[in-house]
Amino acid sequence: MPRTLAVQAPAAGVRLITLQRPEALNALTTELLGELAAELALAEQDAETRAVVLTGSRKAFAAGADIKEMAERDLVGILEDPRVAHWQRIASFPKPLIAAVNGFCLGGGCELAMHADILVADEDACFGQPEINLGIMPGAGGTQRLLRAVGKSLAMQMVLTGQPIDARHAQRAGLVSEVTLPELTVERALEIARAIAGKAPLAVRLAKEALLKAQDTDLASGLRFERHAFTVLAGTADRAEGIRAFQEKRRPEFTGR
Repeated sequence: MPRTLAVQAPAAGVRLITLQRPEALNALTTELLGELAAELALAEQDAETRAVVLTGSRKAFAAGADIKEMAERDLVGILEDPRVAHWQRIASFPKPLIAAVNGFCLGGGCELAMHADILVADEDACFGQPEINLGIMPGAGGTQRLLRAVGKSLAMQMVLTGQPIDARHAQRAGLVSEVTLPELTVERALEIARAIAGKAPLAVRLAKEALLKAQDTDLASGLRFERHAFTVLAGTADRAEGIRAFQEKRRPEFTGR
């Protein structure tokens, strides 16, 4: 059983992972990242899991890397940091990942939230990359994902000043999809996850991959992948079930085939 996470299955097809280091505002240790990577690997292998919600506490999603642990690592330790592999496994999770963000979402916590496909935040949440205040910079994708999410000017401001932005600013900039009351953040994220879990799993996975490729490839390459994925889905049993259910005016029963 993980020591720094709580894992639940609150609805069919949905897995809820909660970071549990409240004494340290869910600061990200090597142990926590390793347990999270392992749990996502289990979720990937589980055919019944179709969407995952990741959250923290009401006070903090995650307030960054664990500074005490960071201070204990020398240059060799940084170069051989096992957390690099954990981050890579988290980044490669192929199923929909929704982050429910309450409170502080800073440094590594903000980088972790940006690994999610959809971010829901409470109105008191704040997002930032304050690493510059420690004489360092984001090192888990913060400079790359933040710029793609909010644009060059705001990303430069956040990274170079270390100053955070609030949830409404994050929503206007495109980092967050919805802003909720604090007590409703996880509930709303689970609602979105349940909606996704009811869709055809193969279509969801390929649609996610196509959307991510739009960030990383040119338009022509993205369109080629989209067309190929569309053609692949045309031969699936779920497509036939979706069309049949529409014609029969009933809810489709997708099987992932």
